[in-house]
Amino acid sequence: MQSAVIIALVRGIVSFSCALAITAPAAAQSYPHKPVRVIVGYAPGGSGDVMARVFGQRLSESWSQQMIVDNRPGANGMIGAAAVARAAPDGYTFLFGYVSEVAINPSLYSKMTYDPARELVPVAMGGVLPLLLVSNPSLPAKSVRDLIRLAKARPGELTYGSAGYGSPAHLGAEYLKRTAGVDITHVPYKGGAEVVTAILSGQVMVFFSGIPPAIAHVRSGRLRALAVSTAARVPGLEEVPPVAEAGVQGFDMAGWFGYFAPTGTPRDVIDKLASGVSAILRQPETGRQFVQQGIVIAEMGPEKFAPFIQAEAQKYARIIRESGAKAE
Repeated sequence: MQSAVIIALVRGIVSFSCALAITAPAAAQSYPHKPVRVIVGYAPGGSGDVMARVFGQRLSESWSQQMIVDNRPGANGMIGAAAVARAAPDGYTFLFGYVSEVAINPSLYSKMTYDPARELVPVAMGGVLPLLLVSNPSLPAKSVRDLIRLAKARPGELTYGSAGYGSPAHLGAEYLKRTAGVDITHVPYKGGAEVVTAILSGQVMVFFSGIPPAIAHVRSGRLRALAVSTAARVPGLEEVPPVAEAGVQGFDMAGWFGYFAPTGTPRDVIDKLASGVSAILRQPETGRQFVQQGIVIAEMGPEKFAPFIQAEAQKYARIIRESGAKAE
């Protein structure tokens, strides 16, 4: 009788253990079991939107679940970021955010509708968007060194355009002014397309542009490419030197996008998304698509992405403080 009880007890323990072994991995593997929403704080058609849709399509295929891109443009990306910060941390809402939402806005705006350091968790970088320093060909400067010499000889006379206060184009130019010790006058516009039109017509002389809006004009000779903003040369534009090679030591800045989750999102979900992004970035087709958009592959998971963002926030805080930039 006693042996029968022991045997029954052992069978029960074995059955329970087997059930745990089966159901625990199954529960982890079941994510996602419904569509995942990815919020982009900018209008459709831009670099961030394009990148989010590339990742979304491929994650949908590998996860067998739909990734829905939800555009929430406005307030330099803050509308979309705030929506994610307030979302349930269940792994079904993410932000595909730009450098502005997490590293620029906290220093640029006196009031924020969310706290990126406390309410958003870095998951994975999606890619880097180098800036291309271009000039109107009428400007007698064929390099950054020429531009610096000209600006020092004519302080305050040269003008640069930007897509508004606090935009990467604005902060990139202010960064250059301070590292090179020159005075170039800022002329803000409402968007990058307006700045390109202005520089083509000679209303402003230089502009830190995204690569896609400017490259066709560079190829046609209507604009001159002086430098790229990153420390390394850009694939597909190897002939254009970095600003740092022109004697402006330490100059390195660019836009970048990445995935963020609401604080409290389960770590296994964050790791799964980071792993999925990493796998996509290693696909040759992704590289080809991104080069066409002026995007540089940059693989970075949660452990490296978080300190990178902290360093970026400190850099932009310094630039904004020294330039006196404030959001309108």
